[in-house]
Amino acid sequence: MDVIESSTPSLPSSAPASSSSSSSSDDENNSNNNNSNNDVIKSPFLRVSAPSRPTSGGGGNEEGTTTTTNTTSTTTTTTTSNTISNTRDPDALFSGGGISFFTGNRDGRFSYGYSSFKGKRSSMEDYYETRISEVDGQMVAFFGVFDGHGGSRAAEYLKNNLFKNLSEHPDFIKDTKSAIVEAFKQTDTDYLNDEKGQQRDAGSTASTAVLLGDRLFVANVGDSRVVACRSGSAVPLSIDHKPDRTDERERIEKAGGFILWAGTWRVGGVLAVSRAFGDKLLKPYVVADPEIQEEEIDGVEFLIIASDGLWNVVSNSDAVALVQDISDAEAASRKLVQEAYGRGSSDNITCVVVRFENLS
Repeated sequence: MDVIESSTPSLPSSAPASSSSSSSSDDENNSNNNNSNNDVIKSPFLRVSAPSRPTSGGGGNEEGTTTTTNTTSTTTTTTTSNTISNTRDPDALFSGGGISFFTGNRDGRFSYGYSSFKGKRSSMEDYYETRISEVDGQMVAFFGVFDGHGGSRAAEYLKNNLFKNLSEHPDFIKDTKSAIVEAFKQTDTDYLNDEKGQQRDAGSTASTAVLLGDRLFVANVGDSRVVACRSGSAVPLSIDHKPDRTDERERIEKAGGFILWAGTWRVGGVLAVSRAFGDKLLKPYVVADPEIQEEEIDGVEFLIIASDGLWNVVSNSDAVALVQDISDAEAASRKLVQEAYGRGSSDNITCVVVRFENLS
C-alpha cells in the first residue's frame, strides 16, 4: 500500500524467480505503480510450510490464519497445510491451503491456497484470512486479503475481527449484503476506538469473498482486488477504490476533502486509495463502505484475491492465464507471488486462490 510518508523499501536479500479513473476493464489498473527493476534473480523462494494434515480449530502465521471447523463428518471435510511461525524467516514465502466439500444440494468441492511474501518492502503489512465454519447450520467459507499502510495494526485487526463480526451478525444468513455493510462499518468503528492514543495513523484495505451455499459475495474496500475465471476469461469482481475514480473524487469533494497529485493521485495529498479501514486523520473522506457483488458459483472456475503487490504488475488476464492450468490452489498462489516479484513488484505480495470443482 502506497502512502506518502512511506520510506523507500529495502532490497531483498536473495530472492525469487519467478492516471485514469479505475474501471472494471481487465488491464486498466496495472499501469499505476508498475515498479520495474533489473535485479538478477539467482535463487528460488524459500518456502516455509507444514505438511498437510486434518485440522480442527485453526493455525497459521502472523500474517494470516487458516481456520477450519468440521460441521459434521458427513458434510464437510477439510484438510489444510498451515505455515510454520516458530521458524519464521522474514524473507520467506509463506503458503498453505486446504480442501472442503460443499454441503446441501450442491455436489462438489473447493480447494484454496494462500501465499504471502514481504518482497522488497522493509516490513510486512499484508495479512490474509481463510476460514471455514458453520453459521446457523450452514457451511460458510470466508477468504480475505488485507493490505495495511502506516503499519500493520489495521490489517492485523481485520484478520482477527472482520469475519468474526460478520458471522456473528444476526442477519448474516437471511440478509447477507446488509450484514456485510454493517459488519464492515462496525469493524472500522471498533478499530478506531481501539486506536485512540496511537500517535501514528494506520489503515488497511480489505478484499473479501464469502461463500454461502451456491452464492458468492465479494466485498471490497481499497485497491486489493478479486478476479474470477469464467470459461477461461478473467472477470473482475471488484473495482479498485482510487482517488481519481470519478465517483470517488465527487464523494470526497462533497465531504469537504480534496485529492492531489503526488506521484499518483492521493486523498489529501497523502493516501493513494479512497476507501480503507482506519486512517482516522482522513475521515470522513476515506471510508470503509464496501462495494459488494453477488455471483452464482456455477460457471466460476477459480478466484484470485490479492493485494496490489500483484495487481500493480500483473494484469487480470495475465493472472488468470498464469494459473489456469495449475490444479493445486496453493501452487497457483505461489506462482502468482513469484511472477509478481519477477516482474518487479516493490510491495508486499499476498494472494489467495480458490478453485471450484463439480463432482457430478
